[in-house]
Amino acid sequence: MGKRFLRGGVITRKIQFPHTYQDIISVENLLLAWKEFLKGKRKKADVQEFQFNLMGNILELHQNLKQKTYRHGGYQHFKVNDPKPRDIHKASVRDRLLHHALYRQLYSFFERTFIADSYSCRLGKGTHKAMNRFRQFAYQVSKNHTRTCFVLKCDIRKFFASIDQPILLEILSSYIPNLDILSLLAEIVGSFHSSKPGKGLPLGNLTSQLLTNIYMNEFDQFVKHQLKVKHYLRYADDFIILLHQEGQLIEIVRYIALFLRKQLKLELHPDKVFIQTFASGVDFLGWVHFKDHRVLRTASRRRMFRRVLSPSAKLESLQSYLGLLSHGNANKLQRTIEVLINRK
Repeated sequence: MGKRFLRGGVITRKIQFPHTYQDIISVENLLLAWKEFLKGKRKKADVQEFQFNLMGNILELHQNLKQKTYRHGGYQHFKVNDPKPRDIHKASVRDRLLHHALYRQLYSFFERTFIADSYSCRLGKGTHKAMNRFRQFAYQVSKNHTRTCFVLKCDIRKFFASIDQPILLEILSSYIPNLDILSLLAEIVGSFHSSKPGKGLPLGNLTSQLLTNIYMNEFDQFVKHQLKVKHYLRYADDFIILLHQEGQLIEIVRYIALFLRKQLKLELHPDKVFIQTFASGVDFLGWVHFKDHRVLRTASRRRMFRRVLSPSAKLESLQSYLGLLSHGNANKLQRTIEVLINRK
C-alpha cells in the first residue's frame, strides 16, 4: 500500500521503494557499481589508485556503511564551459562509487514515477527525443499548422544551486520507508551546499541527476494533473507548454511561478520566460525550431565552428558533432566537419 503524503493541500498515495538498505550496501552491489563506474575512467590516476587495492577499499566502504560510520568526503571544484560557465564539484572515487551503488537501486524504481515527457538524464530519452516530441506537440496544437500555436518557454533561476535539501528529503521520505536508506541519502545530499547550508546539489554527482528529476517530478505532476496541461515537456530546468490561446498561457505562468516558489522554493528566471508563436521560431535545446525545419542557435553554431576548426579537435569529437547536426538543418557546418574528418 502506498504512503499517504500531504503536499500543497492535496493528499496523494505514493508507491513505496521496495529495496532494503542491505541491497544497496552489499558487496555484490558495490562490485557491480564499480564495473559501471569504471567505464571511460580507467586511465584516471585517482581511479587507478583506488583499483590498486580494490577489494580492500570496497570491503572497507561496505563495513563503514554497515556500521553506519560512513561520512561523505569533500569535493574538488573546477569550472567548465558547456556552453556557459558551470561550476563542477567532483567527489572522491570512494564517494562516487557509492553514488553508483545507490543509483543502481534507485533509478529503475523512480523511473516508473516520472511522466513520459520528462527527457533529461533518463534512459531512452535525451535532447533528440525531446525536440521530436516538441515538434509533434506543435503539429497537434496548430492542427497541422492551420491555426496559431503559442509556446510558453521557461527555465529556473540557478536551478542546481537552488534545490532545497529539506524539501528534497521530504519528497524522498514519501517514497522510501527505510530510515537507513533515508539517512544515507541525507548524508550525501548534506555533503554539499551552494550559497548557504541546506541549499543546492553538486553538478558532477551521478545522484544529482536522479535527485533533480525526483524533485522536479513534483512540478511535472502538478502541471499534468492539477493544471491539466496536455502539451508539456521538460528537459532539466527548461520546460515548454503549447496552447492555441495566449491568454491561457499567461494565466498558467502565474500558477507555475506560485507553485515553484511555495512548494519547491524555486524561481523562474526573470529573463527567460517567453510566450511566442511557434511560426516565429522557438529557441529550445540549442536549436531554433520552425514548422518545417530547425536550425542551430547562432551562438551554438559559432561555438561549434571554433571547436571544429581548432587544430586540437579530435576525430571522435568531430564525428559526434556530425551526428548532432544530422538532427537539423546545418548543411554548411556538416560539410566543414566532413572535410575535417577526411583529413584526419
